[in-house]
Amino acid sequence: MPRAKVQRKSTAIDMTAMCDVSFLLLTFFILTATARQPDPLEVTTPTSTYKFKVPDKDIAILSIGKGKVFYEIVGQDIRKATLDKMGERYKIKFTPEQRERFGVIGAFGVPMASLPGFIDMDGEQRTKFLKNATGIPADSTDNQLSEWLLQSRNAVAELHQAQMRVTIRGDGAEEYPVVKKIVAILQKQKINKFSLITSTE
Repeated sequence: MPRAKVQRKSTAIDMTAMCDVSFLLLTFFILTATARQPDPLEVTTPTSTYKFKVPDKDIAILSIGKGKVFYEIVGQDIRKATLDKMGERYKIKFTPEQRERFGVIGAFGVPMASLPGFIDMDGEQRTKFLKNATGIPADSTDNQLSEWLLQSRNAVAELHQAQMRVTIRGDGAEEYPVVKKIVAILQKQKINKFSLITSTE
């Protein structure tokens, strides 16, 4: 007797669940991603063959170029705590809104007296302002950079029970005395170990 032929049917796969998962993942990545802050100072870093990834927490970045110094603190909680400490030190009161805004600001380079006004600016105004900014004062008479370093180190120690790392991002054409002055400020606080950001050869 001949075998009965089983009718072949094409398999249908319901892709609805897969589409839902894909859109959920896409939404998650969009909402959790942080926008890259524009660099306030154009710095052409020197080249190097050494490869070491810069940590993404408990770190401060000093950008040096055109005789100016800009400072960036990584981590919203550390930024806010440092701002509070600097406000106490220089007797400047910051509103809760200013604290929140400062928590998302990247690198900055303004004296403490101008900081409240700088925080109140919108992103576009801030970018324009930083192009002509004088940088953070680092003179022997008014060494605000040293205070920023000290207070951010204290904030990291209090909140994360860790030691803050310091990284220098210097322009390749910057004159040596400016870099030497920054290194001297670090050494006064017994920071003898720091990283230099370079571009790969």
